[in-house]
Amino acid sequence: MNSMSLVRTATIALILIVFLQNAAAQKRQQSIVKYRGAVATDDGRCSEIGMSALRRGGNAIDASVAAALCLGVVSPASSGIGGGAFTLVQIAGGKAIAYDSRETAPLRATEDMYGGNADLKKKGALSVGVPGEVAGLFTAWKQHGKLPWKQLVYPAEKLAAQGFRISKYLYMQMNATRGDILADKGLSKLFVSNGELKKPGTVIRNPKLALTLRQIGKYGPKAFYNGTVGVKLARDILKSGGIITLKDLQSYRVKVKEPLSADILGYKLLGMPPPSSGGAAMMLVLNILSQYGIPSGVSGSLGVHRLIEALKHAFAVRMNLGDPDFVNVSKVVSDMLSPKFAQDLKKKINDEKTFDTKYYGGRWNQIDDHGTSHLSIIDSERNAVSMTSTINGYFGAVMLSPSTGIVLNNEMDDFSIPMKSNGDVNVPPPAPANFIRPGKRPLSSMSPTIVLKDGKVKASLGASGGANIIAGTTEVYLNHFFLNMDPLSSVLAPRIYHQLIPNRVTYENWTTVFSDHFEIPKETRVVLEKKGHVLTPIAGGTIAQLIVQESGGNSGGRNELVAVSDPRKGGFPSGY
Repeated sequence: MNSMSLVRTATIALILIVFLQNAAAQKRQQSIVKYRGAVATDDGRCSEIGMSALRRGGNAIDASVAAALCLGVVSPASSGIGGGAFTLVQIAGGKAIAYDSRETAPLRATEDMYGGNADLKKKGALSVGVPGEVAGLFTAWKQHGKLPWKQLVYPAEKLAAQGFRISKYLYMQMNATRGDILADKGLSKLFVSNGELKKPGTVIRNPKLALTLRQIGKYGPKAFYNGTVGVKLARDILKSGGIITLKDLQSYRVKVKEPLSADILGYKLLGMPPPSSGGAAMMLVLNILSQYGIPSGVSGSLGVHRLIEALKHAFAVRMNLGDPDFVNVSKVVSDMLSPKFAQDLKKKINDEKTFDTKYYGGRWNQIDDHGTSHLSIIDSERNAVSMTSTINGYFGAVMLSPSTGIVLNNEMDDFSIPMKSNGDVNVPPPAPANFIRPGKRPLSSMSPTIVLKDGKVKASLGASGGANIIAGTTEVYLNHFFLNMDPLSSVLAPRIYHQLIPNRVTYENWTTVFSDHFEIPKETRVVLEKKGHVLTPIAGGTIAQLIVQESGGNSGGRNELVAVSDPRKGGFPSGY
């Protein structure tokens, strides 16, 4: 083992010791070992709700419905029924399915609807895409669920009606969006008291959302897309200056697809096809790195440099992707999954130095998508779900529909829009493949992933955290499957990010709201700077959820499930 690998190993060991002491003091359990089923989400309350669906005889798909709806209630800055999702499902001994319930551009949307003003697509009624989460959850449940739909919706309805406590992480998100919350009547009613944001631990009730969920529980997605909820929602959006109508909601369709798949070093990876760029980008990065030999070729500071370079190449290619219903992306996707294409890119990686953005051949500017929630589930039959859901930025469009209690997404911000050049030669033009069209889905970085070994589920993983999701999910995968770290260490290890534009490495250096500290070691940073990387610390990043099925069964013949929720957001897993 080289000295840099020793430094990294020592750093992670130290983080692990400090973290376990801190977690024990706060009575937090971020990693569990169970045999029957496990659920890992951003919020322990939702992991428990998912787990109780499993205990009642439900499967991973049932649990994902209950847990996702819960996340929308208790973590409304990150996801909810006002947003969309990408969901991968692997049926034990059967097929794999990808459910695309990404938001769509309204029917009255046009390529130049923002007149080059990027701020208009960032927040407010014009930034809202047509929500898909309810339709997506229902479609997956209808095809594979076992428990009654109403039973799965009820726990979220109850939380909205009876109240939930503001978590420390939600309070941080509220603080970051304070001005916009105060400016929105619906959000203020929920989160503000006497002109000040409500504090962590305060109980919040959202009776309007409870009523909405009751309607959805009783009547299914009809209530949302062609019933009382939809009518109220469209009316609220139009009143605020938006363009979504009831016809938009009635026209929404979930896309049921085949996942992307790649065989890498004895494992089969399943990922989300476009309009997600996450699955293809992650497979491209791993195909590049697998050629260096593992674990030595991806260890230490040189391994980190190679990861950054592979990410830069992947980000250059991914902006050629878009919604396949509107753009032919089959050639781009087959390139991104091709080991030969990965070999050609590996030849361009120089172990001694990095390059400016033009070197990587990217023709288009990046988009910067934002927050999300992720959940991973494996049940007793070993069906697996990996689902990333989003309303995009913190609190989405930063508007709550007053008559439905729904926080609305700002997913239109994930489209590229025609812009006049600002004269900066280092900033390429926006990507035409991702321009707005009525009914089109914007490009995304969400990377829900399922890993198979010999046809059986080995892991379910993914992350939240906008454009950093691709790097974050890839690093957790690398840590466990390439570097042989245990699941908890794989999630705890400090992370590093690159999106090609701007041409800088961002690295974790932050103490979370739970007092855990994550930081890339100084020794690694020094080596990277010597190779020409520009480094910027960030107090934030991605939040990962990982469940691994280990070999070696218990007396009942079942293998261990090790479930880990990322302590960075304070979630914890649940299982039995």
